Amino acid sequence: MYYLIKVVITAILVVIVSEVSKRSSIIAGILASIPLLSFIAIFWMYYENKDLNIIIDFSRAIFWLVIPSLLFFVALPILLKRGVNFYLSMSISALIMILFYYLMVLVLKRFNITI
Repeated sequence: MYYLIKVVITAILVVIVSEVSKRSSIIAGILASIPLLSFIAIFWMYYENKDLNIIIDFSRAIFWLVIPSLLFFVALPILLKRGVNFYLSMSISALIMILFYYLMVLVLKRFNITI
């Protein structure tokens, strides 16, 4: 039952952003740019085990890994404006993001930054 509640709450938040986007892309963008998934995950982690060290490590990892994720949002509109098919644009943007995740992890390891 607990997992069902988690899934329902999370799904409701995703649907809210999706529905708001039909009326206002700016408001939906603001809602989507809030690290909602991170907030929810941190809340559930704290609720489940109250271990602050896990939350600290998780927050630090998010900080470093959000940087390569931003490249998705740079690449996607560029590709779409150039007339690249939507699905291909999504795929290329995701691949760029994944590549930069890998590179970020290598850089962090190189400088002994643990995530």
